[in-house]
Amino acid sequence: MTPFDPDILSQGRVLMSQSTGIGVSIEAGCNGIEAVVILVAAVIAFPSSWKLKCIGITAGFVAIQAVNLLRIISLYYLGQWNFQVFEFAHLYLWQALIMLDVLIVWLLWVRAVARQSNATLPT
Repeated sequence: MTPFDPDILSQGRVLMSQSTGIGVSIEAGCNGIEAVVILVAAVIAFPSSWKLKCIGITAGFVAIQAVNLLRIISLYYLGQWNFQVFEFAHLYLWQALIMLDVLIVWLLWVRAVARQSNATLPT
């Protein structure tokens, strides 16, 4: 974030505004790993080849981490602007959006697996 906003100070897992002193700390549970675990369980439970499962897990991991990065950036700026909005977004909105991301990634993967299966069926 610092190339785009020189006011941001990053120390370990804390992002803080140098001018206001307000910041966010990225704690365990804020890194998207729980969402990845849910996706991995869903992908493994669905009948497909291990190659397709690995592709789904890898693509899902990248997608979840990308959305989680947007989450952290948005929460940082929401915290600068309004703490009540930050709290709502942190506790409710982004929790739902991350799980929605998991669902969408899984559904797209299932659709791709179904297409792959239909393409390999003998006619």
